Amino acid sequence: MGQWEGGVTIVRALKGQVALVTGASRGIGRATALGLARDGASVVVSYRERADLAEAVVAELSQMGAAGLAVQADVADPSACRRLVATSLDHFGRIDVLVNNAGTALERLLLDTSDAEWDDLMAVHLRGMFACTKAVLSPMMDRRYGRIINVSSIWGVSGAAGEVAYSTAKAGQIGFTKALAQEVAGFGITVNAVAPGAIDTDMNAGLTGADLDDWLARTPVGRMGTPDEVAAVIAFLAGPGAGFITGQIWSPNGGVVT
Repeated sequence: MGQWEGGVTIVRALKGQVALVTGASRGIGRATALGLARDGASVVVSYRERADLAEAVVAELSQMGAAGLAVQADVADPSACRRLVATSLDHFGRIDVLVNNAGTALERLLLDTSDAEWDDLMAVHLRGMFACTKAVLSPMMDRRYGRIINVSSIWGVSGAAGEVAYSTAKAGQIGFTKALAQEVAGFGITVNAVAPGAIDTDMNAGLTGADLDDWLARTPVGRMGTPDEVAAVIAFLAGPGAGFITGQIWSPNGGVVT
């Protein structure tokens, strides 16, 4: 379905749909929330701490003519995930798209990684993805439609020295994606992952000097990616054109071969 803007017909592929994006107050999550809204979706902006940033995203959605709702949730807590989904369903009545984007970084040699750091990373990336997905799955199965997109990392594909815990968590997301895709395909639900390379976000702000030069030397396009470029991949996977794509890992990484 489309509408006229400036004499041009704009197609809103997600018009009437509702998307829930975790970690949506900044970076890739924010760009994804705005991108899905441009395609016509109402968006739940989930955040852990920065209510001000989340409400600013909702204000941007409103300026675009899209409905938005900011909901606080620490996805490391399964009960918070269940509350997040319940609040979203109460407000919008449905969830068509789930983007598991919330995450934290940890650059640490394995011998220097504490038990608590390991557990915290797994809780956010794996338990959070598990709990949020489990909470939306029954409503999606009842409606026999859904799009689940997990934001992993190129390190989940190739691994990275100095980031064993992070690479493990991101690889776990990929395994989750491939297995769940097979479980729910018969219900009209697709499950895919996006595994970005180096993206210009706050999480990668510390990538400077020799580390940045090394990464750019490995990237054929010669630059870092942008959150909008990752969001565009997510928006495609959320749309009707991706109905025959499931269990796949899409990696916007500037040509890095792993």
